[in-house]
Amino acid sequence: MKIDRRALFGLGGAGLLGGFLLWGRGEAGAAPGDFPVRFSDEEWRRRLTAEQYSVLRRGSTERARSSPLDREHRRGTFVCAGCSNRLFASEAKFDSGTGWPSFFRPLPGAVGTRPDNSLLARRTEVHCRRCGGHLGHVFNDGPRPTGLRYCMNGVAMRFVPA
Repeated sequence: MKIDRRALFGLGGAGLLGGFLLWGRGEAGAAPGDFPVRFSDEEWRRRLTAEQYSVLRRGSTERARSSPLDREHRRGTFVCAGCSNRLFASEAKFDSGTGWPSFFRPLPGAVGTRPDNSLLARRTEVHCRRCGGHLGHVFNDGPRPTGLRYCMNGVAMRFVPA
């Protein structure tokens, strides 16, 4: 049986794990030496809100439908909340119905991926190429032209209007 984020949280946020504010992978984020933007854990805690730190540096997930970025429809760019790396153009955003900002394509060279086998599912984690911050996951159920759904945590990003 294939389990994805929609099945676990339910489209209304009342799924199996919908009542939890955040869940984590139980492991630290990216190793400090792996990315061009590096800060000590203490410095990351100073630079980020508690929720941003939990998501970007510890791999947690924000509660579905909690981010205003899910409802952001202006022209502009979505950037990493940790390092301001340009991640997604507004033209690649679509309403996936999942409660998280979703995109069908990142900007060139903006993100990296790695396997994530936590939470009883095989998924692909998406992280910022500059700071290694956890952004969300990518799934193969998105719209054309890519068929991909980059399901991102809004708290891990900021929106910069055009």
